[in-house]
Amino acid sequence: MEEETLTMDNTTSSDSDGDDDQTALELQTLATELSTNPANYDAHLQYITALRKEGDIDKLRLAREAMSQLFPLTPAMWQQWANDEISLISSSSRSEDAVSTIEKLYERGVSDYLSVSLWCDYLNFIQKHDSSVREFSPAGISKARDLFERALVACGLHVAEGSKLWEAYRSFEEAILNSMDETDLESREKQVQRVRNIFHRHLSIPHSDMTSTLLTYKAWESEHGNTLDVNSSSTDGISPHVASAYQKALDMLSVRADFEEKIAGSDVSDTEQLQSFMAYLKFEQSSGDPARVKSLYERAITEFPISDLWIDYTNYLNKTLKADKTLRDIYNRATRNCPWVGELWVRFMLYLERSRGSEKDLSDVFERSMQCTFSTIDEYVDIFLTRVDGLRRRISFAKDLDDGLDFLSIRNTFQRACDYLSPQLKNTSSLLQIHSYWARLESNIGKDITAARGVWESLLKNSGSMLEAWQGYISMETEMGHINKARSLYKRCYSKRFAGTGSEDVCNSWIRFEREFGTLEDFDHALQKVSPRLQELQLFRLQQESKNVTSSTDHKDDPVKKVKGEKRKSSSEAAPNEESPAKRQKVKAQNKGSAKANKADNSTDPTPHAEDGSLKAKDPTPHGEDGGLKAKDPTPEKFKQYTDQCTAFVSNLNLKATSDDLRGFFSDVGGVGAIRILMDKFTKKSRGLAYVDFCDDTHLEAAVAKNKQMLLGKKLSIARSDPKGKRKGPAAAGHKASTTERRGEDGKVELKGRNTFAVPRALGWSKPPSSSSSAAGDEKPKSNEELRKLLLNKK
Repeated sequence: MEEETLTMDNTTSSDSDGDDDQTALELQTLATELSTNPANYDAHLQYITALRKEGDIDKLRLAREAMSQLFPLTPAMWQQWANDEISLISSSSRSEDAVSTIEKLYERGVSDYLSVSLWCDYLNFIQKHDSSVREFSPAGISKARDLFERALVACGLHVAEGSKLWEAYRSFEEAILNSMDETDLESREKQVQRVRNIFHRHLSIPHSDMTSTLLTYKAWESEHGNTLDVNSSSTDGISPHVASAYQKALDMLSVRADFEEKIAGSDVSDTEQLQSFMAYLKFEQSSGDPARVKSLYERAITEFPISDLWIDYTNYLNKTLKADKTLRDIYNRATRNCPWVGELWVRFMLYLERSRGSEKDLSDVFERSMQCTFSTIDEYVDIFLTRVDGLRRRISFAKDLDDGLDFLSIRNTFQRACDYLSPQLKNTSSLLQIHSYWARLESNIGKDITAARGVWESLLKNSGSMLEAWQGYISMETEMGHINKARSLYKRCYSKRFAGTGSEDVCNSWIRFEREFGTLEDFDHALQKVSPRLQELQLFRLQQESKNVTSSTDHKDDPVKKVKGEKRKSSSEAAPNEESPAKRQKVKAQNKGSAKANKADNSTDPTPHAEDGSLKAKDPTPHGEDGGLKAKDPTPEKFKQYTDQCTAFVSNLNLKATSDDLRGFFSDVGGVGAIRILMDKFTKKSRGLAYVDFCDDTHLEAAVAKNKQMLLGKKLSIARSDPKGKRKGPAAAGHKASTTERRGEDGKVELKGRNTFAVPRALGWSKPPSSSSSAAGDEKPKSNEELRKLLLNKK
């Protein structure tokens, strides 16, 4: 028996050692992960859980502090932390210090999220462990009352749970009453009135158990000498103003009961619950009580601490409370909850400036924002510009603020923005905006024209192909009266190549400039420089237009584009070498125009045929003999076919998103093939739509599962691509159903509607050539000259 007991003890010890080794390994792994990636929220939770299981209180405190510095902790986590610290008070020789430390924990906890239960724990802790409160000393009573009032401001309007705080407050005041000397009638009467006022305040606020509160109040009044029917829920016998406030609160509760039921439902999805909160918020905003709206926003954020809610919340507060001191804590919480949302940081800085915050506070918030990662480059631009705006206003208009500000702080901020953003913003309007703003402030506030010119020169060095950059620089010099400097800039840029008609625009701008500011010699000199350049540009444009027209004509003449997939009897019965009636009709129209057009048509090669008689497509790329720029084929993608069998259709795409962005977004899914971002035909910019091919259905389904996720600040809509009227073959790309057909009684196909393949009446053919004549191949295709004579004879 003793041997068995010894064996069992050894086994238990072995299992315990194994668990300890496993826990130690887990702690080491999590510590390593947090050292390399401190923003890993789940790793923080797992590390705290493991340390709590291990019982290492010192490391546990450090782990909780590290997480609370990065993330707001949930009410449950604050309660757990406080309870762990409370359990150590009895064994601590420095209990007063421990109580103070735990009070600070509770203060931090109630500032993160709205939680009635956490406030109740805080109040109970103070009443139990703070000796001054427990003994009802004047200082202790004042401290407790202040804490109760703060709790009521934070959670007293909570319809479902706010009564817990009111009842706790009333119980505390009743305990003070019971502790008073029976002979001190005056003090007792004041305390009775204090308790009565708490009842009245509670009854005037809509809460879930109003009837129970009324009955409790009537019973309490009966105990203190007032005759009331304690078994009736009517307001008979109580003062009129209390009865009126109670009835109004009942009416408010009745219209909110349905909303409260929906947001408290445990069997609804998160999406439905969030929608219920938003509907409730909309209703409260229409009621016009900012305190109730604020309380409900806090409840919603506790359940759903998401960026959209924080943005709506702060937007509402900006409209209603403006520079209220309580907003600082809200903005601080918002940026801790959603540090990746640039708009929240911008609003935080504007609030601090609006409330006349110190330069140190503004600088701290700006520096904190610079440590965050935002989804779009525009958010970084907005934050930098907001910081510069604030510095400019404080230097220019708030000279009574002794913050030690000077223009150097503005210059350093601009320089930091350019160093950080220039590589990503090359040739963009945002970079132009930053430099233009900077140069203007250097000139107007810094009074340093040399520095202003240096700003423009740095922009031209980075984005010299932007016409707007040159125009801004020239505009500054012109406004300041530096005509010769502006003229030298025109001389530097008139021969440069700019996008679109920019090259012509800058030449014409120089001429207008000399008309308004220059001498006759200056005007003649400008004309001498600009005229050859304009002629060169005009010639280049004409060549490009000619090539585009030629390219377009080549594609129109290509029978492949007209014949593919079309069910027309004439083409199927025609001889291989015979020109189609549609082409003959086109030749007729061209003969009426000019002989040059006929020459162009004669040089067009007939469509080659495969050995089986089917049509072979020609190379659609136009060829230029002079080696210059070739006109771009206007329809290369139109006939390219995609089966869309394993393709995701992505919409609501950020207009700046690229294929690499999409490929990175789907990198966790894998299997990504071709990516096609749809471009506007005229602006050549993204339309916010894309097709993404995947290797199989498994990867496609995983990609579709990422629907509604964010990319570059936009919530994507992702679905399986299955367009209506899906094309069955390559011929469908050429023409849509522009021609309808039906069969007559004799079985022949009759074409109706807009039919580009119908035989021209001018040629006098009543029907297509018969299949027998086509098969014979005796008829030789007519030349353009023969067709012209035929048409003239018809006239």
